[in-house]
Amino acid sequence: MENPAEIRNEKLAQKLIKNLSQRHYDAYYCKTSKDALKKAIQLIPQGSSVSWGGSATLNEIGLIKALKDGIYKVYDRENSATQKEKREMSLKAFDCDYYLSSVNAMSEDGVFVNIDGSGNRVAAITWGPEHVILVVGINKICQDVDAAIKRARSTAAPINTARFDVKTPCIIDGTCHDCKSADSICAYVSIQRLSRPAKRHIVILVGEDLGY
Repeated sequence: MENPAEIRNEKLAQKLIKNLSQRHYDAYYCKTSKDALKKAIQLIPQGSSVSWGGSATLNEIGLIKALKDGIYKVYDRENSATQKEKREMSLKAFDCDYYLSSVNAMSEDGVFVNIDGSGNRVAAITWGPEHVILVVGINKICQDVDAAIKRARSTAAPINTARFDVKTPCIIDGTCHDCKSADSICAYVSIQRLSRPAKRHIVILVGEDLGY
């Protein structure tokens, strides 16, 4: 028997899928991370070139490992030995078949909010790769766009700074200061209203808390 949270998640997911469809996305709901991994692998044909932006969600569901272990042409920036190689790998990602990411926040009517330090992730989501797959935990859903922006700035960004060697005010006290630090990971803010061309973006909603 489903618990109240599962019932709510499924109802919210159906609302989101309808709203995303109106915004020209393909969208699916998976109750568990295991189901989300299976769906993502089904969507990416073997032999495809793939890359991804920094994402705790993709690691948590096991998708990065599955792609590295599978039959795919993988562009992984983390395998780069130098900054030059890292840049070259990032540029290759713009021409890959499938680019993978999560989002920092999403409104109930289907608008995504992402914040980046270098901008490579929001740039690739916006333009370049033929297909973009976004895996989104139910914890990323916010009531409206204003709430999504606040979540991205006040929740996701301060937590994500702990993953990097940066010097920002939020690394000290966990609170967004709207800083102008040279190390800020909030340099680029993207608000995405639609998938264009239609169906370029594929959303996998997951009924679990994933990522930050």
